[in-house]
Amino acid sequence: MAPAGAAVPSSPPPAPPMPQPASASDQLAQLRKLLGLRPAAPAVVRSLDRRLDGAELAPGLRCIETWVPFERLPERLDLSALGMDAVETRRILAFDTETTGLAGGTGTRAFMIGASDWRDGGLRIRQLLMTTMGAEQAMLREFAAWLEPGTVLLSYNGKCYDRPLLSTRYTLARLPDPVLGREHIDLLHPVRRLYRGVWENCRLATAERQLLGVVREDDLPGSQAPAAWLSYLRGGSAERLRKVAEHNARDLRSLCGLLVHFHALAQGGPPLHPVPR
Repeated sequence: MAPAGAAVPSSPPPAPPMPQPASASDQLAQLRKLLGLRPAAPAVVRSLDRRLDGAELAPGLRCIETWVPFERLPERLDLSALGMDAVETRRILAFDTETTGLAGGTGTRAFMIGASDWRDGGLRIRQLLMTTMGAEQAMLREFAAWLEPGTVLLSYNGKCYDRPLLSTRYTLARLPDPVLGREHIDLLHPVRRLYRGVWENCRLATAERQLLGVVREDDLPGSQAPAAWLSYLRGGSAERLRKVAEHNARDLRSLCGLLVHFHALAQGGPPLHPVPR
């Protein structure tokens, strides 16, 4: 027994637990963090379904061309219902892009450019699709070749989005800009003037439903287009990318159908032909 007043020694503290060795994945994550590297993207299993329509124009660039019947139109379309002058039908080129994002800026690029015009008694639809990141210059050059000196652009919100985005890409590629300063019919603005507060919104899908009676089924939303393209670039299935092309073609058909609808209104009659499906 210890003498009175003597300090009783305390029991030694328990030994700290031995550190467990980090797993291989944890070690790799720590190493990447020390080196300032971003986490590696999960590997995408390469799909057997890599089929895309169209012909290859250049390495990584495909062109999809289709033709749909359309009632023969007059040589000039009367656009007085939109507060615009008449324009020669053959000069009109509708265009629409599918891009890597909706924010715009130099980081956003178009991976698909679709265009349609009236030829041979019907509607010709051509779509340029990049299947590699390095095909952008070839795509921009090919689209520029589709534009003649008198071509009039037709779009839906193209003045605020598609045209500036393409101008940026041409500038970054150090190519002449074929879209800047060109005569341009943007149907979003007259549709807003006519139907703002009448419809729930003035999106293209709403306009085609209200004015053309078109209700889309099995349509891939445009917001999913970037993911579909990136998935394909990483080796994924082409199924959703084919649906992106279908969505783009439907936009072009509806865009041309809306223009014809307003021509018919100016003439005081019903539309010449429903938008081709």
